Amino acid sequence: MELKERVFSGMQPTGSLHLGNYLGAMVQWIEMQKTHACIYCVVDLHAITVWQDPKELRDAIRQVTAAYIASGLDPKKSILFNQSQVAAHAELAWFFNCVARLGWLNRMTQFKEKAGKDRENASVGLYAYPNLMAADILAYRATHVPVGEDQKQHLELARDIAQKFNNDFRAEIEAKGYKDGLFFPQPEPVITGPATRVMSLRDGTKKMSKSDPSDLSRINLTDDAETIARKIQKAKTDPEPLPSEAAGLAGRPEADNLVGIYAALAGKTKDSVLAEFGGQQFSSFKKSLAEVAVGRLGPIGAEVRRLTSDPAEIDRVLADGSARARTIAAPIMDEVKDIVGLIRS
Repeated sequence: MELKERVFSGMQPTGSLHLGNYLGAMVQWIEMQKTHACIYCVVDLHAITVWQDPKELRDAIRQVTAAYIASGLDPKKSILFNQSQVAAHAELAWFFNCVARLGWLNRMTQFKEKAGKDRENASVGLYAYPNLMAADILAYRATHVPVGEDQKQHLELARDIAQKFNNDFRAEIEAKGYKDGLFFPQPEPVITGPATRVMSLRDGTKKMSKSDPSDLSRINLTDDAETIARKIQKAKTDPEPLPSEAAGLAGRPEADNLVGIYAALAGKTKDSVLAEFGGQQFSSFKKSLAEVAVGRLGPIGAEVRRLTSDPAEIDRVLADGSARARTIAAPIMDEVKDIVGLIRS
């Protein structure tokens, strides 16, 4: 049996999606719709690894879904759904809890960062998060995963889990007709895009984040034109004028970030941006950057607000996507159970 090329990726519904999500992931997701069978998920089960207010979580799931659609994801071309509506994610995660080794999870740097010094008080779900992420991908036997640098280690773990499952059950897998015992693929990371790492507007050494306490650190996809312009005007810079070429941005993280944002939004290179603005002060550059940002993001924000005004329609999109996702995942889960040796009705 041959594996089909299939893309899977998702984002958590915790806080508004922002410019970093859009440039680092969404732009690429939209392009991949043209060439791949794509499955895009609102990963709400991942969100509850830390406590969420139930009403806020429901609103956030709908808002992230609206942001996906407003940014250009087509629910007719791609499968768009929320994770908790497809039981295969949680079910396969348990199988992978029994395949993954404690030593593998102990090496996950993101758990150490999120748990902090109070590690013993962290949820088991936060610790086992990478196993659920592996299940998200492999429940569809996805072959490609658009992923940020911060998730690359988790994807490597998913590859390890896939390989160990294939090795552990090679005879059973081959008996089902899978050549060389390859039931689960080794999913490939896809880390490309116009700006794979957008940094905070308040600190060019830190990644733009939904969890940053300062709203001025990010441009949310729901921000209106006035808010976008104000945040760019308040963005941290240094006192030197802009250099004339990209090499001159070395050691200037805030300048590098703003030039990179302009380049990504305008579809240009950093060198071409600096050929236009080199030697100028940030005050004039920021005005041009605000115009580009408002032109690109303003319509997205307006569409998010329109979509979220009709939650029933968003729920319909999610229900349709969930049904389509289940038709792919259900037979894969049946085969997993057969391979492992479980009896099913």
